[in-house]
Amino acid sequence: MDSLHSIMDKRKKGTHLSLEERVIIQTRLKDHCSLRSIAREIGYSPSTIHYEVKRGTVKLYHGKIKRYKAQQGQNVYQSHRQYCGRKSDFLKKHKFIDYVQQHFFEDGWSLDACSNRCTALGEFASSDVVCTKTLYNYVDQGLLSIHNYDLPEKLKRNTKRQCVRQNKKKLGRSIEERPEEINKRNEFGHWECDLVLGHKTKDDEVLLTLSERMSREFLIIRIPDKTSASVMQAFKELQRQYSEHWNDIFKTITTDNGSEFADLSKLEDASNTLIYYAHPYTFCDKGTVERHNGLIRRFIPKGEAIDDYSLQYIIDIETWCNSLPRKILAYHTPDEIFEKELDRIYQTA
Repeated sequence: MDSLHSIMDKRKKGTHLSLEERVIIQTRLKDHCSLRSIAREIGYSPSTIHYEVKRGTVKLYHGKIKRYKAQQGQNVYQSHRQYCGRKSDFLKKHKFIDYVQQHFFEDGWSLDACSNRCTALGEFASSDVVCTKTLYNYVDQGLLSIHNYDLPEKLKRNTKRQCVRQNKKKLGRSIEERPEEINKRNEFGHWECDLVLGHKTKDDEVLLTLSERMSREFLIIRIPDKTSASVMQAFKELQRQYSEHWNDIFKTITTDNGSEFADLSKLEDASNTLIYYAHPYTFCDKGTVERHNGLIRRFIPKGEAIDDYSLQYIIDIETWCNSLPRKILAYHTPDEIFEKELDRIYQTA
């Protein structure tokens, strides 16, 4: 009796009856215990014991006597378990699977296109196909000849849950305060700023990059390091270059929250230029300069030291970027648009 109770004390709520518990039911029924007392002893509801007795009862002596047998109840339970849960449609829908693999490898279709194109054209009924998510599950399970390395976009995705830091670094005016008109790119003089690093050592030079949002004019300035002092010195040189026209050419500058731009807001004290800081970890807030930084990587791959490239080579990269016809500029070059705006500013001065 004590051993039986020790078994019952370990039972977790919500579990199914075990063979040992069915033996207890059989023993208690022989002792003429009620269903409610049995239920209290093993920790189940009386209705559970009632249904179990009904399932495990067998007829003895030519059907004259009915008696509950623990092994019979266990056999019925295992038989019913075979029909539990959702069954895979992989083998049943092999024609659709062949269709998917054929178009994936021969035509370069995505799994989503394979799953929905056939039903759109009426080649398969909806009951004969599986959804896109199921196809990706089949890939993960190794059921298809398609592997994860055949899905480059899937490998690019970061499936980890993104957590927003509570204590965000705020260096100045947020991009949320920037006027909505700037997003339309109809006005000249709004810039985005960033840094391009070479070899990740303290003694390597870096590139300060600026891109004008309307004309896509791109400036590359070589600075000795990524400190805020070097960044500010570069902007002071720019101020001297454009002198009295600075406020008309550099109306706003949008940058990230890196420590190298911590002192950039000091430009507001010496000019009418407004500095805006993008949201943390949000590259799309300054997508123009980020896209141009990608063009630099065609000539200076990641990890290579900036010191290994001459100043003339850096100038040639800038010239190539600004002389590249752009579809978004009606196939004009950034230099053409930029020079046109400078002429307008100089004439009205």
